Amino acid sequence: MSAAEDDAYLRLVGDRVRELRAQRGMTRRTLAHDSGVSERYLAQLESGNANPTIGVIRSLARAFSVAPDVLIVDSRVSPLAETIIGAVRDMSSEQLLTVHRLLRNTLAQGDEGARNHRVALIGLRGAGKSTLGGLLAEHMHVPFIELDREVERDASAPLSEIFEFYGQSGFRRLERDSLERVLEREKTFVLATGGSIVSEPLTFERLLATCFTVWLRATPKEHMDRVIAQGDMRPMAGNREALNDLRRILEGRAALYQRADVEVSTSGRSVEEALAELRTSIMGLRR
Repeated sequence: MSAAEDDAYLRLVGDRVRELRAQRGMTRRTLAHDSGVSERYLAQLESGNANPTIGVIRSLARAFSVAPDVLIVDSRVSPLAETIIGAVRDMSSEQLLTVHRLLRNTLAQGDEGARNHRVALIGLRGAGKSTLGGLLAEHMHVPFIELDREVERDASAPLSEIFEFYGQSGFRRLERDSLERVLEREKTFVLATGGSIVSEPLTFERLLATCFTVWLRATPKEHMDRVIAQGDMRPMAGNREALNDLRRILEGRAALYQRADVEVSTSGRSVEEALAELRTSIMGLRR
């Protein structure tokens, strides 16, 4: 390749790192902590001004919990995979969602009956997952489960300590294990998930295959206002760009959240109004 082609490729790698970081809601400092790659180098990499070694690629892949070739944007795949990729490359978002759901149902091995007895709520913090999830579970007469609390119970530690000692990649492994325990233990439930579960491919695919999934969505400002109203000032602490950061996270995850079975907007609505739409959205399940 020419020097210009090399530079263009490095920019693509940097864009991929930035995209994965946004999807996971990770700051550069968090990624630096989890990967052992310095913040300064990450800034150079994301701007296309660094040529990462294999060791750096592997460290970043471990921090993101993905295979290294996910970061190598032109890595080779099998001929059959190339055929499939070529077939879907020009599909619209709606067509891709249809293909994904067909694939998901196939991988679920026909367990649609069991899936329809489990409702999982996804979305950013402040979307209303805990409030609406508890009320929906009461209406359905099923257990209400918060996955983050399950992780804390299984690890015998609060989330803050889990992230401090194990990093985000360690939390992701615990989250997947806790989800599996819930699926094994409970036949029917309403589950509130963490906001970033969609950015862990294996865990999210498992959730989609085993639960009827609802994206509770709101505007970035509403997300932040609700979190602060609950007494959590951390989003604003020492960060003037908190709202812009939240917008970037939501934009980075929107395509992932859209893979849910249905979407329910909680923007500008009372709890009662949002609950009514949520109940309508799952009407017909458990038959």
